[in-house]
Amino acid sequence: MTVPAAVAATNAEPASATGPAPLEAPRIGFHAFVEDLGRRALAEGVSARTVDSVIPSLSFNSRVIALDRNQPGASDPQAPIPKFEPYRLRHVDSERIWRGRAAYRRLRPLLTNFEAQTGVPESLMIAIFGHETNYGAYTGDFDLARALASLAYEGRRRALFSAEFIATLRLMDLGFPRHKLVGSWAGATGYPQFLPSVYLRMARDGDGDGRADIWASEADAVASIGNYLRLAGWQRGLAWGARVTVPLALDRASIRSLTTSPRCERVHARHSRWLTIAEWRALGVVETGAKRLPDRAMATLIEPDGPGAAAYLTTMNYRAILDYNCSNFYALSVGLLADEVGG
Repeated sequence: MTVPAAVAATNAEPASATGPAPLEAPRIGFHAFVEDLGRRALAEGVSARTVDSVIPSLSFNSRVIALDRNQPGASDPQAPIPKFEPYRLRHVDSERIWRGRAAYRRLRPLLTNFEAQTGVPESLMIAIFGHETNYGAYTGDFDLARALASLAYEGRRRALFSAEFIATLRLMDLGFPRHKLVGSWAGATGYPQFLPSVYLRMARDGDGDGRADIWASEADAVASIGNYLRLAGWQRGLAWGARVTVPLALDRASIRSLTTSPRCERVHARHSRWLTIAEWRALGVVETGAKRLPDRAMATLIEPDGPGAAAYLTTMNYRAILDYNCSNFYALSVGLLADEVGG
């Protein structure tokens, strides 16, 4: 995952760069560093019992550093962006659609309540669940405490990973055992692949047992996803976007965005400027299926594989998905999967 609010990986589009070779484990200084992290955790209210049980057991994990350094685009932010269509075919495939519809039916009584509370469509919550962990089939097997301590020690994003390490200790104080706190190499955990700090802010009890267990309860995971998107600005009653046809003669220079995003610049730079749906239709950009976006809704155009290929109008709710994981490939696939699951 990424390092935006909910997940951990890259905040750029998928690229073809491979990155540098794995690092050797720097043994000198690691234990002193994590002991200092332990003292900081104590000062921030983590129990001595948890700190004393974790800090002495930690060892440096060079594998997570290699994975961090080898992220797509990490070595060359200007590396060419590959085509979206192969990605879509892998992530909006028949099996994921079928399993999504099964999860949708299974959780439907609770999903209706979640949608009423958050405004987020039932199918969209399911789509993120499916995209993140294939509906819980794989949530990662890295020990969060060890992985996050190693990433914090490496130092490239020390403030982020130090805070996430301490948040992991807080989860242990809440009663979640260390063996349960596993996930991606970058600290994303549970069915929704939340960073530990995101769990502390966003997790919700969806099954009514008084505990938000995103590692074992599908209902808790989906409720937490809905709550995340609600707090990310999801607008009730508005779709994420729609696939459209675009006239080849469209003057793309005239719709180019003149603003620069302060976050995930490369992701947002692929979008046009904002126009209303009515204005897009006047330019000949129209929805291809039965879904119709409101005339007054604002939307941007993205043509991920260039003119003549699949194109999409995306609303402000698409930006909420980007907040979950700042990648156009991710957000488009989530939206398209949601359309299939709920269709």
